[in-house]
Amino acid sequence: KKGGDVNMILPKKQLSLSESFFGFGAFLLEKLKSPTSVDDLWLYYKNAYERKKYIVKFSFDQYLATLDYLYMIEAIKETEKGLLCSET
Repeated sequence: KKGGDVNMILPKKQLSLSESFFGFGAFLLEKLKSPTSVDDLWLYYKNAYERKKYIVKFSFDQYLATLDYLYMIEAIKETEKGLLCSET
């Protein structure tokens, strides 16, 4: 898509919710109700994609950008043990 990852944050006419970092972040937050490592969260997404539970393919870089987005909006935090979890 033109414009790179910055244009993927919010859904719009040419970008569905599932294709946006906003939608992908919401999907990841479900898993982050309990502390999870970055690697385990990536494996969770890959498994969901392979089983067609999440239909959009994201690269690892886009995954990291989504985590950055979630951190910037204070939706996730890092625990003392270095795991990620939701702020709520």
